[in-house]
Amino acid sequence: QVQLVESGGGLVQAGGSLRLSCAASGTFSISFMGWYRQAPGKQRELVAGISSGGTTNYADSVKGRFTISRDNAKRTVYLQMNSLKPEDTAVYYCNVRDYYGEDYWGQGTQVTVSS
Repeated sequence: QVQLVESGGGLVQAGGSLRLSCAASGTFSISFMGWYRQAPGKQRELVAGISSGGTTNYADSVKGRFTISRDNAKRTVYLQMNSLKPEDTAVYYCNVRDYYGEDYWGQGTQVTVSS
């Protein structure tokens, strides 16, 4: 059974930082790892992703402020978020994809940035 456990969300003032973590457990081989977010009334969007080889991609809105990384030994993906803005407020979801293309999702963690 695959399980993703997220941590690190919370309330922060604009300009502040947060670090999200997502630990994966279960019998599966991880390919892609990423973070999505969904704000009220908006569609879920990809924030950042990282391949098994370490190639990263970011949404234009977070480039230069957010950094995604992964620790394969710990089967954990991180999202370091700096210079946070009120428009970053959303529920952030961890996404992990295996080599068969199956997607797994975390439960979501709330990030709220106050102005």
